[in-house]
Amino acid sequence: MSDDPTSDVRLYAPAQVGEVLGVSVDEVMALVHEGRLRGLRVGAPARWRIDAASVGDYLDDQAEEARRMALWRQSQTASFPELWGGSIVRHPD
Repeated sequence: MSDDPTSDVRLYAPAQVGEVLGVSVDEVMALVHEGRLRGLRVGAPARWRIDAASVGDYLDDQAEEARRMALWRQSQTASFPELWGGSIVRHPD
């Protein structure tokens, strides 16, 4: 087993990441510049490569955000009678 910390790192070209995510290369690079994907420039001439683990992390984050938004939308469509019961609320005055 290698002690090199980079031995398990997989790097993809922005076009490959774009295919996986279904976005353009420009959008992939925007995600890198925003820090939502980890990328680095390697080689001579230097070319961008994206860390495969960061793509998985990004997809996990997107799935969690979608789950939370679905729950929020569901809570917004629930009516108060559904939440508090079907009885009529009467004020004592």
